[in-house]
This record gives sequence, C-alpha cells and structure tokens, in this order.
Amino acid sequence: MVKSMRTISSLTAIILMAFIVATVYFKNYADSPLSEKYRDVNLVIVPGMSFKDVTRELYEHGLIEEKWNWRIYARLSGTTHKIKAGEYSLSATLTPHQLLKNLVRGDTKQFSMTVIEGSTFKQLWDSVKKNDKITQTLSSPDELLEKLNLEDHNPEGWFYPDTYHFSRGITDLQFFRHIHQHMRRVLDEEWANRKKGLPVHSPKEALILASIIEKETSADHERVMVAAVFSNRLARGMRLQADPTVIYGMGEAFDGNISRKDLGKDTPYNTYVHKGLPPTPIALPGRASIAAALNPADNEMVYFVSKRDGTHHFSSTYKEHRAAVIKYQLKGCKDCYGAGSGS
Repeated sequence: MVKSMRTISSLTAIILMAFIVATVYFKNYADSPLSEKYRDVNLVIVPGMSFKDVTRELYEHGLIEEKWNWRIYARLSGTTHKIKAGEYSLSATLTPHQLLKNLVRGDTKQFSMTVIEGSTFKQLWDSVKKNDKITQTLSSPDELLEKLNLEDHNPEGWFYPDTYHFSRGITDLQFFRHIHQHMRRVLDEEWANRKKGLPVHSPKEALILASIIEKETSADHERVMVAAVFSNRLARGMRLQADPTVIYGMGEAFDGNISRKDLGKDTPYNTYVHKGLPPTPIALPGRASIAAALNPADNEMVYFVSKRDGTHHFSSTYKEHRAAVIKYQLKGCKDCYGAGSGS
C-alpha cells in the first residue's frame, strides 16, 4: 500500500514536472520569433480552410520551422476555430503569440474599390466581376436581385457610391449587399428629413429623381436648383425633358451625341416623350443629390441650360430660357434655335 502511494506520488511529481517544463517551453516558444529566416510573406487563407491547411501554408511559406509545436500551442489556446480568411502580410519576426492573435483578429490586408457617383450599375457590376480579390458567386444581375430581395427588375441606383475597403475573399454578394444596405440607410435618413409637399411620393421616386440630378450637374451648389426645376416640372405636369434619361434609354446605341430623332424615340426612359419620372434610376446617386431631390430650392424655375463652363443658367419663363440657349449654346445665332438645344 505504501509502495503504491509512493508510486502514485512519483507519477504525480513526474506529470507535474512535465507540465511545468511544457508550460515554460511553450511560453518561451510563444514569445520567440517564428523563424530565423526573417522573411516577410503574403499568406492567403481561403474561406473554409482547416487549421491543418493553415499550418501547412505557414510551413510552406517559411513562417514556422516546425509544425508540431505550432499546432500544440495553437490548439492549447482554444482559438484555432476563430482564424479568419483573407490575405495577410506577415513577418517572420512575429512571435507565435502575435501570429495567432493576428489570424484570430483578422488583421488582413485591406483592398479598396471606389464606386463613383453618377456611374451606372453596369459599370459597378463589371468592376466587381473583374476584381480578383473578390470571390465570384453570382452568375447574373437577376440572381443578385433575387438574393437581395429587390422587387425592381433593374438594380440601377440601389448601390451607394463611396470608397469601400475589404479583405481578400469577400464574395461579390457580400460586397453588393453591403453597399446596397449603405444606400438604404442614406435614403432612409434623407427621406426622414424631406421637405413637405414634394412631387415625389416614395423613397424610390426620390432615388430616381436624385439619379437624374446626379447626371445633370457636378456642381454641388447647383443640385438644389436642378432639383427645383424638375420638382416644379413634375408639380405642373410638364415633361422633365432630361437628356441623361434619353441617353440611358438608348443604351449601347448612344455614341456621344443626341439627335432630334433620339429625342423623339419612344423608350420608357425618354422624358421628352413621357411625362413623369422614368421607371427606374439611371445612375448611382450620392447623398448630395438625394438630399437635393428631397429639399429642392424654393423658386419657380422650370428651365436650365448649360453655360459650357460646368454651370447652368436657370430660367422661370420660356422666353428667358430661349434667350439663354441662344447666348450660351448657339453663340448668338437666333435662327439656329431648335429642339434639343437645352432642357
């Protein structure tokens, strides 16, 4: 009995000593540089990669010299299931503790994409599909509409233009969903602060009008004036006669110029032919254009024409508008005045 107790005590002492030695070893391991090679490498962890796969990648990139000690240390931490996918820029001067912390925290390299105000959904779709840092899962815009539960047949306008940062491996659906939700937030905020008595009756209509404003002017101070013209026209039952809507309706047939024939062509987006707003937005508007659509200037303007310097002349009467077109567009030629000379 005494011998058995001594044996148990000896085993306990051995186990305790082994535990202490292991603890000291792995503490030293955790706080020592990963490799003496001191190479900086890019490591890509693909979504769904196992911890074993991650270890293999670390070993093959020279970040760890032995697999077993890294595996034991990481397993003991209880965080191996929390390692995040993405592209990492890692240095061999990191310690195992710092490396694991980076992988669990997801300190990945960040990539960016700028969605330009006034660009179209087609341009956005093409940019996303060509981006090799984004994992492609969507086969068509129709599939995207279904995934986002967008009732429109056209996704145009429903994605907020901004600069977005993301990690390698984000899916196209995740990217589109993020910038769609951003647009929803901005639209809801501006709709809540809208002016009373507007001729637009829903956030969607506000988005459509904002997209036209976005395409009509790049001068910030003019947005509320352009918004006033279109709001006044809508309120009076006048056609918007906005060239950008005609261009959008022409699609790939647009060669850079609009003819009188184009202005008379019956497409759903031709606001020279049809009264009211077009069926969908024609571009991706920014917050400034959305805010202008919902808070237009308080005036009686119903016409505007380009002054060829990036700004416009606004008029409340046709007579004044005609004179402005002759002055700014036709170089004073009264006999040249005709259809298509201005909004």
